[in-house]
Amino acid sequence: MKKITIAIDGFSSTGKSTIAKELAKKLKYVYVDSGAMYRAVTYFAMENNIISDTFFYKDELIKKLDDIILTFKYNVSLGFAEIYLNNLNVEKEIRTLGVSKLVSKVAEISEVRKKLVEQQKKYGENKGVVMDGRDIGTVVFPNAELKFFMNASASKRAKRRFDELIKRGDQVTFEEILKNVEYRDHIDSTREDSPLIKASDAIEIDNSDLNLEQQFKQVYKIVKKRIKES
Repeated sequence: MKKITIAIDGFSSTGKSTIAKELAKKLKYVYVDSGAMYRAVTYFAMENNIISDTFFYKDELIKKLDDIILTFKYNVSLGFAEIYLNNLNVEKEIRTLGVSKLVSKVAEISEVRKKLVEQQKKYGENKGVVMDGRDIGTVVFPNAELKFFMNASASKRAKRRFDELIKRGDQVTFEEILKNVEYRDHIDSTREDSPLIKASDAIEIDNSDLNLEQQFKQVYKIVKKRIKES
């Protein structure tokens, strides 16, 4: 069966990564979480006192980009690849609200985007890849055979994120999560370099009222049809 490239874009907390992981597993494709890459760079900046809630030394981060090595290693027990920052597994560390509050600022920097997009493009050279993010169908894989754009109301997305963090044991409030979701939407959609927009040939799926099983069935049906047509 011919392999294709599947690009999944959309707003934060729309379930992009969950769907992408399941698709990759079902199709036996490579899964790449581009958002994890930007989160890992943000975590690096936080750990090196380059960014916080009160300051951001952008030039310092740009100077240190060559010191950042990102890799994905497959975790058999989890069924997907986890991200490593300079050979350290940071999958858990990058999922905090602290990183979420700052990642959009880091993702705005053209030098950061250039570095990560170059790496992301390499993952798709041999097809058979599912990648999710903000600019996958417009910048990373503009010629992808299949593109999705995931959407949902801000309140529904905030509730999902809130439940996820509470389950992990994080001390957060729904109000601060909603504020973060709306803030990231604004930054992602208005930044100069590669803003979050729906590709003209992307299939939009509003999952505000869909559970994960319903969403996956809908997406997988479209994927099977596209692969068959390729």
